[in-house]
Amino acid sequence: MPYYVYRVFPFRRLEKVDEAPSFRDASARAKALRSSVDLPADCTVKVVFAATELGAEILLSEVRAPKPGLADDE
Repeated sequence: MPYYVYRVFPFRRLEKVDEAPSFRDASARAKALRSSVDLPADCTVKVVFAATELGAEILLSEVRAPKPGLADDE
């Protein structure tokens, strides 16, 4: 299964940037994108491991539960 590199914008808008056969390649690409001056301020770069591009987009679109022990009232 490949690793996918995405730009994630507000409102879960996704833009596929690259696909890599190994985590090392995908991670290097993501790090290069994150350090780029062309990266929009409202954008994050994510690496996801999935069987298909659609599977990657589903995973990136899911709303994740907050980590245990982290409360908003602190």
